[in-house]
Amino acid sequence: MVLLSRAGPSYYIRTEKIRCKAGKNTVFSTGNNFKPYKVKETSVGFLPLSRNSATKTQILQAGVGSRRGHRVTVAASPPTEDAVVVAQPLTKDDLVGYLASGCKTKENWRIGTEHEKFGFEFGSLRPMKYAQIAELLHSIAERFDWEKIMEGDNIIGLKQGKQSISLEPGGQFELSGAPLETLHQTCAEVNSHLYQVKAVAEEMGIGFLGIGFQPKWGVKDIPIMPKGRYDIMRNYMPKVGSLGLDMMFRTCTVQVNLDFSSEADMIRKFRVGLALQPIATALFANSPFTEGKPNGYLSMRSQIWTDTDRNRTGMLPFVFDDSFGFEKYVDYALDVPMYFVYRKKKYIDCTGMTFRDFLAGKLPCIPGELPTLNDWENHLTTIFPEVRLKRYLEMRGADGGPWRRLCALPAFWVGLLYDEVSLQNILDMTADWTQEERQMLRDKVPITGLKTPFRDGLLRHVAEDVLKLAKDGLERRGFKESGFLNEVTEVVRTGVTPAEKLLELYHGKWEQSVDPVFEELLY
Repeated sequence: MVLLSRAGPSYYIRTEKIRCKAGKNTVFSTGNNFKPYKVKETSVGFLPLSRNSATKTQILQAGVGSRRGHRVTVAASPPTEDAVVVAQPLTKDDLVGYLASGCKTKENWRIGTEHEKFGFEFGSLRPMKYAQIAELLHSIAERFDWEKIMEGDNIIGLKQGKQSISLEPGGQFELSGAPLETLHQTCAEVNSHLYQVKAVAEEMGIGFLGIGFQPKWGVKDIPIMPKGRYDIMRNYMPKVGSLGLDMMFRTCTVQVNLDFSSEADMIRKFRVGLALQPIATALFANSPFTEGKPNGYLSMRSQIWTDTDRNRTGMLPFVFDDSFGFEKYVDYALDVPMYFVYRKKKYIDCTGMTFRDFLAGKLPCIPGELPTLNDWENHLTTIFPEVRLKRYLEMRGADGGPWRRLCALPAFWVGLLYDEVSLQNILDMTADWTQEERQMLRDKVPITGLKTPFRDGLLRHVAEDVLKLAKDGLERRGFKESGFLNEVTEVVRTGVTPAEKLLELYHGKWEQSVDPVFEELLY
């Protein structure tokens, strides 16, 4: 845990040192911080550091630090304010050290859950307009004491402690939860958030839908949110894939962010996450409709990622190489084309250029300028593989869904990745899976779900064993959390995904109309 104290004009930082291999760097942990929070005008160091001497060091808002020689690098915060940029340029070692600084001792591992949902007008079922979203955000802030996040004159999000509410490109409403210790706390956080949103939204005639893909409206019908980075992405996406705009404007997901103790622990969890991500996609498949009709997929949301931008998506085969570690991920991320650089509260279009060029001061969009750790952190958020590495690991394969499934998704991954016995059993189970098999599952699961053939059976049979290991892992944690898996137990037992249940209703009780889904999956 980082402790920041003030004594006169000087500041101090104390950190807990843990072992975490990342090249030759010594890395310091920040305990349970998932997402560094902003500290306005702070100087940070390992010794008393005056504000004047802070200009000799690169300071980037409070977060994690790693020491290299006489320098201290401090991890970046999201692009809300520009970082202070001084003195020595970043090196590749700094970028590796940034990832490695996420290492935490097991007692400091936490659970961070994020989920998105579609807002719509009762009656017309049309997506919320930005004016309605702005009213909703202002009202939540005033009624429930959230801090407003502005971009220019537009409200674009809220913050309260370590929770934040943000807007996706098409107005999808996202809660990024705080790093929490137990799944009970996670589910309580979800319930509190949904209560607050509903309390305001219902007065406005607005509802929220828990599904993975917009079931009724086309891209042309979706309002565009006034966020600068989305303008850049919207212009770039059609150049690199046919479904990028669908990803931006018509998908919703739920994901969980989890910690690791060392580089070796990160590697094990990353490999398990990638190997089993298709199972999570199947268990939570919940996006079978497009513009009012079945689209031929159980998870259209998952399918969309296959033709969004191949340079920044996928199953990352190199994670299974013997040489994989923090440095290999940095090498990958350095060559993923950039979207933007954030300067003076504006997004500068740097599409198609690489962070490797930025590191060398060779970005034509800002000639001669060098990156900060803020820039690196921002760039990492524009990479979209099935599992993503930041200073924690993000499990990204699941469709959005109703609230019980929002608690089941973190339960699934916590039971597998936070218990040593279950983690090792999964590693043993998947050790001989080939790259071709993993890719086959990724390609076919969005269509056939748990009925996807795998080796001498179906993916459902593998999912049965995996779910048992997840339950056992939760029980060994000792927090009585295994009940959160009840929502997916029936899915595994029958092999029938949530999407298949929706399709059955569509062809039967709903008489081939998708409109009833807005009531069926209403929060």
